Amino acid sequence: MVNPSFNGLRVLSLESRRSAEMATLIVNYGGQAISAPALREVPIESNSEAVSFADALIRADIDLVILLTGVGTRALLALVDETRDRAAFVRALGGTRIAARGPKPVAALREIGLTPWVIAPEPNTWRELLAALDAKAPEFRFEGARVAVQEYGASNQQLLAGLAARGAAVTRVPVYRYALPDDTNPLQHAARAVADGQVDVALFTTSMQVVHLLEIARQHDLEDAVRRGFHSMAVASIGPTTSEELREHGIPIDIEATHPKMGFLVRDAADRAGAILRLKRGGAAVG
Repeated sequence: MVNPSFNGLRVLSLESRRSAEMATLIVNYGGQAISAPALREVPIESNSEAVSFADALIRADIDLVILLTGVGTRALLALVDETRDRAAFVRALGGTRIAARGPKPVAALREIGLTPWVIAPEPNTWRELLAALDAKAPEFRFEGARVAVQEYGASNQQLLAGLAARGAAVTRVPVYRYALPDDTNPLQHAARAVADGQVDVALFTTSMQVVHLLEIARQHDLEDAVRRGFHSMAVASIGPTTSEELREHGIPIDIEATHPKMGFLVRDAADRAGAILRLKRGGAAVG
């Protein structure tokens, strides 16, 4: 059985927090890693929504808390540490139904000794989350329920609409937002490389990466060329949520990770990118 390999392909990673780990994975699978961190997570200053949520939770005015990310859950706890009584908040959270979108918020909850009431199964999108909540209908009535949603970077409008359609009174709890990295030069070089056909594979772990890549491309009059460049590359997504949003931005997805984890994404891309490029490039040699 042949081990997956990029066979020397030029692989673009837009990962930020785990950029070094991603680059190592790409190299270990025989690729040339091009790292261009595409975003940074910025705590929201004067976060009145999150503080108000903490107060409401402690007053027992929340019926369901939905945690979407591990980073966001920890950021929320850090904010509580600065502004409120952490012990009181954790006690209140433990006495409230909690739904977690996937394993990362579950891990963050375990750090404070809590277990969620509902965990969305893979691929951990808003659809699985709503379906898992619907399955709990005998235990929980959405109509009139007070539901708080911890957000990450940008609102998930489909999730919010789904909760509202079920009759819930939804409170958004934004804890951080996505911004361009402090140093945008790597992202600018990546946009130019994509436009010039100097990238073979692009790996996406969140849809905001393509938003920022296109924003930088637009600033340098490269957006059309970058969009064309994606059509002659192998584009790989970490999972359905990222794939769905990338398609909304007009980026076709060739590969979706078999599990929504970084290691699977790189391995699956290494396994399939060569064949995809041969089809896209009319049989031209790749790698």
